[in-house]
Amino acid sequence: MSRVKRGFKARRRRKKILGLAKGFRGSRHSRFKTAIHVVRRALAYAYRDRRVKKRSFRELWITRINAACRANGIKYSQFINGLKKSNVDLDRSILAHLALSDAIAFKALCDQAKSAL
Repeated sequence: MSRVKRGFKARRRRKKILGLAKGFRGSRHSRFKTAIHVVRRALAYAYRDRRVKKRSFRELWITRINAACRANGIKYSQFINGLKKSNVDLDRSILAHLALSDAIAFKALCDQAKSAL
């Protein structure tokens, strides 16, 4: 059986892993064996947190909308229900932006939701 050295392929694989480990502290960015573990873990966290980010932003938007709704004398759940009944198709990110930047327009939406209930 002839010997296989795997020079190019192995170097390319190692460079890929060490490139992903760039910026890690200590020997984690320079030792291949250590870098494999931390890169795999980091990619798993990145995959998970791309989904968690969507959840946490939705949570933030709902909190902002609820605060603005209560300032206008309506609860969040009633506000969303009233918007659905009056066929207003605005998502929560737009509603949160309106609540922060344009209080007059948000008040009009609150009044419309109240009248639909």
